[in-house]
Amino acid sequence: MTLKTRFLIGLVVLSIVDAVIPVPIVGLILFFVLLQKPPWFQKLVNELYEE
Repeated sequence: MTLKTRFLIGLVVLSIVDAVIPVPIVGLILFFVLLQKPPWFQKLVNELYEE
């Protein structure tokens, strides 16, 4: 399974959880990424756009 496929599956799962649970989980993750700028996110973006 490629990284893009895993990333897409993760986004779909987060979207479903976000629709079921009234707490905006995707928004909280985005807020965390924007404030903390974790190294794993930069690595993920680099791997996604590498091809």
